[in-house]
Amino acid sequence: MSVIDQLASSLNFRGTEPNKILARRIAETNDAAAVKELVSHLASKPVQSDCIKVLYETADINPMLILGYARDFIRLLDSKNNRMQWGAMTALDYITVGNEAVIYNSLGKICSIAEKGSVITKDHYAGILIKLCKLAEYAPDAFTLFIDLLRSCPSNQMPMYAEQALPVIDHENKAKFIKVLQERLPEVEKDAKKKRIEKILKKL
Repeated sequence: MSVIDQLASSLNFRGTEPNKILARRIAETNDAAAVKELVSHLASKPVQSDCIKVLYETADINPMLILGYARDFIRLLDSKNNRMQWGAMTALDYITVGNEAVIYNSLGKICSIAEKGSVITKDHYAGILIKLCKLAEYAPDAFTLFIDLLRSCPSNQMPMYAEQALPVIDHENKAKFIKVLQERLPEVEKDAKKKRIEKILKKL
């Protein structure tokens, strides 16, 4: 049976469970042929949403299997379909490690899409930037973009981004990081989220 025949839409299944099961099988069996077939159908409207779902779910489990398709996902960011856009950003987040140079060289486009994108798009953009911050050659630009994101993101997303960034905060960038958190802290309405930021500030 073709991998396309196993997608939720092909099975007339309401929901995404078949796609998750398929992604797990592809990831666990290193089924490169299935991945290639899914990528080839990303422009096919009847199944494209299922294809991107299976691909990023596979990347979450076995990123090595998807590494070679970074440029395909970068091109997909131009999609007018919001689901395809955030799905592509999700996949890029999961395969940043191993594709640092390709993704770094496309940061202008990735940033532009994230600025106008959904919360999920921004969440995975943050993940991409934090991963790039772990490499010295990309860290300065990636951290600058991350600070810009931290300044402009919805206040309820800020605690999560700040917590995720802690491993890349050092003596060189700590002051900028603290300054943004202190400036935006009054905007955070929920006590639980405010406490998370206060905890980070105290730790630093």
